Amino acid sequence: MERVKVVEIKEDITSRNNAQAQSIRDELKRRGVFFLNVMSSPGSGKTTLIVSLINRLKKDFKIGVIEADIDSAVDAQTVSDVTGVKTVQIHTMGACHLTCQMAYESLEALGIDGLDFVILENIGNLVCPAEFDTGASANLVILSVPEGDDKPIKYPLMFEVADVVAVTKKDVLPAFDFSIDKAETNINMRNKNTPVFFVSAVSGEGVDELAEYLKSKAMKITEA
Repeated sequence: MERVKVVEIKEDITSRNNAQAQSIRDELKRRGVFFLNVMSSPGSGKTTLIVSLINRLKKDFKIGVIEADIDSAVDAQTVSDVTGVKTVQIHTMGACHLTCQMAYESLEALGIDGLDFVILENIGNLVCPAEFDTGASANLVILSVPEGDDKPIKYPLMFEVADVVAVTKKDVLPAFDFSIDKAETNINMRNKNTPVFFVSAVSGEGVDELAEYLKSKAMKITEA
């Protein structure tokens, strides 16, 4: 009887995805486009924070937004209505994340001519999106106060791939058993070099500082 051959498909897919992602990143850098991949669980306030950031950054950048969802166009419509920036909605037909190929097709659908800052709102969950490099210039990971300060311990990869973390809904901090110190410690346990911003898109607290940080990151590419 023949021995069963085991094929590590996931490893092969991941390596090919990462190679293609680097090509996308290099091409966007050559064209002076900063590509921000925003990841979090559902209900963390991704769209609300993205809108707040766009309204602070659009005076400095020509911004486009890719909204990825399994279905509906609610978030894309919200972003378009409130900010007026160029927006496309991508339906993943059940997929829980975007691969770099999907991100590339989304960038083509958006059309990046005339843009220098593109925001991708990835599918809402703390597992799958972290496993696939989209070719983004930077990953913004969002953790909301209602989720708890232990999420970096439970979902390590998401915080390991983060270039910056925003802890949202700071305005409701008194209502939840959430420790700022524990959150920072747990995030730093996964990625000691990741800056952490505590923000509230409702009150505006911390959003200016996060916007300025992203502006500085983007200008390294857009003005290169």
